[in-house]
Amino acid sequence: MTTAVREAPHHNTLYCYSDFNCRRPACVERKLEWERNNRRRLREGRPALIDAEPVRQHVLQLQAENATIYSIAAAAGVDQWTIRSLFPGPNRGRKNSVSPEIARKILAVTADHATPGYTDGAGTRRRIQALIAIGWPVRRVGEQLGLNATYAGELIRRTEQGKPIYLATATKVAEAYETARHRFPEDYGVSTATANRKRDQAKVERWPTPRYWDEHPGDIDDPHFEPMYRVTRREIIAQDAHWIMTTVGLDRAATAARLGVDKSYIDHAFRDHPEYAIEVAA
Repeated sequence: MTTAVREAPHHNTLYCYSDFNCRRPACVERKLEWERNNRRRLREGRPALIDAEPVRQHVLQLQAENATIYSIAAAAGVDQWTIRSLFPGPNRGRKNSVSPEIARKILAVTADHATPGYTDGAGTRRRIQALIAIGWPVRRVGEQLGLNATYAGELIRRTEQGKPIYLATATKVAEAYETARHRFPEDYGVSTATANRKRDQAKVERWPTPRYWDEHPGDIDDPHFEPMYRVTRREIIAQDAHWIMTTVGLDRAATAARLGVDKSYIDHAFRDHPEYAIEVAA
């Protein structure tokens, strides 16, 4: 069985190069630039990684001033798992070194920076949808997250439209979600029939479950990450073929060879998913 070439969810870090074997010219140049900077730091006697302890202590001080890991990460412009990795957790130790760039970003955060403001709501929407995917009705999701019963549904609608939300709300949802995700709705008064309807709805909408997000640590808050939950191989081939043919400029035969499938497989994939074929054929 062949494996399709998967496109990275975004191209603004080294993630696409290292994890998706992306070789776009801009991404290759980003990797080369990182290597050049690393060599320059070594020549100048500056280590590529530095002691994480001052950064860890700074985070602890911010927490003592009522900042949260989520709000610190948002203010620093880093992923929340970058902050969490500074501390031990289940089945993991703590990081003892960080890059100078990460240290600079985190150390620049003050308690004022980490106070409520606005932030992207993708992670909030995904957490609410993940709870629905395990059987919670949206009104009960609000209760589990400490929100107004109808506000959880409103947050889904707002964030689907790309509207920002209060950082305090995002933080509240992120923290409450860690507890709510381990609760079975049937144990809290939700009927089995209702819970199953919610699970079925989520399957139709292809809303990932908490377990899926566990397999993609750090991506739940990345608005550029595209979850491939319950996506069939044929749909992936249609998406990848679309990208290769429109971006790289290969024809169907060459695209099929690159993806390791027969040309007829791409034809079938486009037939089943014409939303990707129309633009290619145009």
